[in-house]
Amino acid sequence: MSAEPARHGKTTIAPEVLLTIARLSALGTPGVVRTSPVPGGVNRLFQRGVDDGVRLEVKEQAVSVDLYLIVEHDYNVRDVSRAVQAGVARAIEEMVGMDVLAVNVHIGDIAYPEQESQ
Repeated sequence: MSAEPARHGKTTIAPEVLLTIARLSALGTPGVVRTSPVPGGVNRLFQRGVDDGVRLEVKEQAVSVDLYLIVEHDYNVRDVSRAVQAGVARAIEEMVGMDVLAVNVHIGDIAYPEQESQ
C-alpha cells in the first residue's frame, strides 16, 4: 500500500447547505408534518432560511439552529422535539463536521385531519 501525499486546501460550505440539512432532517422525523414560517419583523426579511422554517447562526465553526415546525396531532410534542434535536444535531455533525451549539424547536401548530363535511 502506498501512502498518498496529504492534500491541502479549503472547503467552504454555503449556509444553504446547513439549512437544507437541518430542514430535511427535521422533516424526516416521525410526527413532523411541515415547517412553519419564522416569526419576526423587518429583520426577518434579511435572514436566510426564514421561509423554510429554519433559522441558523454560525459562530466560530459552530452552529445554532432554530426550527419552526408543525406536529401531527397524535404525536407527543416533547418526544418529537427531542427526536428533532438529536437528529438535526447528528446530521450536521456527521455530514459537515461542525459542532452544534443548540437546536431550538418551536412548535407553531398541531395538524389535525380536516373534518369531512356532513
